[in-house]
Amino acid sequence: MPRIALGLEYDGTAYRGWQTQLSAKSVQSEVEQALAFVADHPIESVPAGRTDAGVHAAMQVIHFDTPSERSERGWILGANTRMPDDISALWARPVPDDFHARYGARARSYRYVIQNRAPRSALQRLRASWIREPLDAVPMHIAAQALIGEHDFSSFRAAECQSRTPMRRLDSIAVARRGEFVIIDVTANAFLHHMVRNIVGVLLAVGNGERPVSWVQEVLAGRDRRLGGITAPAQGLALVGVRYPSHFGLPSEPVADGFTAALPE
Repeated sequence: MPRIALGLEYDGTAYRGWQTQLSAKSVQSEVEQALAFVADHPIESVPAGRTDAGVHAAMQVIHFDTPSERSERGWILGANTRMPDDISALWARPVPDDFHARYGARARSYRYVIQNRAPRSALQRLRASWIREPLDAVPMHIAAQALIGEHDFSSFRAAECQSRTPMRRLDSIAVARRGEFVIIDVTANAFLHHMVRNIVGVLLAVGNGERPVSWVQEVLAGRDRRLGGITAPAQGLALVGVRYPSHFGLPSEPVADGFTAALPE
């Protein structure tokens, strides 16, 4: 049966995460209902990553199987006429049967946005977390480099994480200030439940001076979630890109600026 890959962006504020749930609104259910209308049959989709409640996506990738023949433009326009305004299909591509949105991904990239100023924001409250105390992005960046490589990330996984192993390979992490915003970009082969938000929580303690740069390495080595910091709020987080082998030709590489286009340079 033919397989289609689809790129999506969405504002996760109104949803209890990606995955379909019986008693709560999910991104997956909205997407599948829209695609089912276009395909004229039920659709089951597989995502590159299951974003949590309140988490956004500037580039989510899914795949689904369908015998229905539609043009790439037909899938996009048809789905977007049926999806709510806070979800949008960006592109569609036919892919080989061996393509898998989740297991075929080589890396995933997330961006976390912090608005760092004294007054709370009326405009950015759903797109960035708010930290009143001044943050120094330089020691945050230096401390974060201890996380690069393949490690046991038990100290950064949620208690309810269902992954069979805490081992993950973190390829890059960068912390930089842009005006009143602190931006954290992180890429890894995969992420544990709440891993990015827990990393941010630890880095915040370094940025506000409560902990030294060396503390991040100590938390990582401890392999115990109780040694870490807070879990940062969901609204600052977005999935911004998924990397696949180049022969698939998918336009899914990180598009972080799409999540922060309104922020100052």
